[in-house]
Amino acid sequence: MTAPRETLRLDKWLWQARFVKSRSLAAKLVEGTGVRVNGTRIAKPAYGVGVGDVLTFALGAHVRVARIIALGNRRGPASEARLLYEDLSPPEPPRDVSRPVPVPGGRPDKRARRRFPTAAPDTLD
Repeated sequence: MTAPRETLRLDKWLWQARFVKSRSLAAKLVEGTGVRVNGTRIAKPAYGVGVGDVLTFALGAHVRVARIIALGNRRGPASEARLLYEDLSPPEPPRDVSRPVPVPGGRPDKRARRRFPTAAPDTLD
């Protein structure tokens, strides 16, 4: 007889691995956009995941793919969280940093400020 596989709730594992900031956000991620576990879409945050499962989910504009290496006991620092999974995500495309950032014209001088309409009408009239 084989021993039952050790599992952990999907939302709890996403939180412990520091993919999301809170467990409630992890539950919303699973319920809303859905997370694929080994290619099957899962919409229940209480789904049990174990070592060897491959998770695919969208975070922002990027698709993350992670293979679970270990189940955590607590939500530790980021260095500890990185040991829980192997990142299989495709590399992000490089950003276009060659374009210069537009610089505003600066502070208007006295003549330019006089040309701006006043916010409140003249109350002395």
